[in-house]
Amino acid sequence: MRAMANKRDLIQPRTLKGFRDTLPESMHAREWLLGTARDVFRSYGFAGIDTPALEYEEILTGKGGEESDKQMYAFEDNGGRRVAMRFDLTVPLARFVAQHENELGTPFKRYHVGPVWRGENTQRGRYREFYQCDFDTVGTESIAADCESAMVIHDLLDAVAGGEFTVSMNNRRLLSGYLEGLGLSERAAPTLRALDKLDKIGAEKVAEELRREAQASDAEVEGVLSLAALAGTREEVISALAPMVEGSELGERGLEELREVSRALEAAGISESRVVIDPKTARGLDYYTGTVFETRLSDLPDIGSVCSGGRYDELAGLYTKSHLPGIGASLGVDRILTALEELGRVERRATPAQVFIPYFAKDRLADYFGLASTLRKAGLAVEVYPEPRKLGAQLKFADRRGHEVAVIVGDTEWESGVYQLKHLATGDSSEVAKDALAEAIRALLS
Repeated sequence: MRAMANKRDLIQPRTLKGFRDTLPESMHAREWLLGTARDVFRSYGFAGIDTPALEYEEILTGKGGEESDKQMYAFEDNGGRRVAMRFDLTVPLARFVAQHENELGTPFKRYHVGPVWRGENTQRGRYREFYQCDFDTVGTESIAADCESAMVIHDLLDAVAGGEFTVSMNNRRLLSGYLEGLGLSERAAPTLRALDKLDKIGAEKVAEELRREAQASDAEVEGVLSLAALAGTREEVISALAPMVEGSELGERGLEELREVSRALEAAGISESRVVIDPKTARGLDYYTGTVFETRLSDLPDIGSVCSGGRYDELAGLYTKSHLPGIGASLGVDRILTALEELGRVERRATPAQVFIPYFAKDRLADYFGLASTLRKAGLAVEVYPEPRKLGAQLKFADRRGHEVAVIVGDTEWESGVYQLKHLATGDSSEVAKDALAEAIRALLS
């Protein structure tokens, strides 16, 4: 009876909708991706920071637009404070630099990796809890920061995508200047949010949203969609845009900023096919003020943008009287991992240890650990099997987990000092002297 009662009392193990556990194979891929991203950021001089998952609700509310407010997880804690979980890493950054500006100095370049939460509808590669991986430069309006941001995004995708990609670049000042000419300045926010959806929902539905949300006339809708249709090389698009913003100080400034970034990209040898000027790229969040970016994988464009961002010169002004302009971007960690898995570009391993040592000489446990320690000191990641089982069963375990090399040492090998080295993927074996073991393993792994 007691056993039956205990069975009924068991809690069903399950996760909330929109949330998920991360199993070892997926975690291995995530850690590789984030490690690669950190290397790129550090190569440009960005330093790592962290901020709390919870902020005061007023810190976050109204900073990403109405849609972000609706998706935010906000509640009253048991101290009676109104708090919310961060929905991105940019708004907390604005609070962070405003709070610590005297300690940080400017310009301040940071990267930040961590989970964020949005109560939105789940979709492929998108969850209600997901990781973001951001980099930002704060404290300068110089176009040099915009140029560098474009280069970082390119180098980041070049390092992690495993194939071709397109960084779409635009400028919110240019868009605002053009909308000013159309008479849409007072309705810019809903207009840009609609324009940002063009690739997702198509021109017809964008036109409907412009009429509904921005009260745009047919002529205004036609003007917005004609801008969005421009395409070509960076210089061709810039030339086509020039007469469209002529006479608008804001629009001409935005166009000149695009031209300056384009020149820097050309000097850096970055291909026209990888970074394009796309006038329909708007970014839906309300805080962007200048250059904006979105990135899609050429082999899987329908998964959406895998790296997005832009310039936000006024955001920190909500928290401080100091002028702290910023620019940066966010790598969509879960989205790009989903894409890479679908494309077969992620190494599927459940262990970070490439070297496996079977344990089958029962009285030699200390010797196995001594061998593993020696190999770790030589810079190798090594796992020792914990039970003296049959060799075949242990090798199957190692192959299934993703180990690459097995070092097989029984009583005979311990006595002779010559070990068996087995490459698990091919099944090839060789005999290697103890002193040459680490070098032989590195040769196999390379």
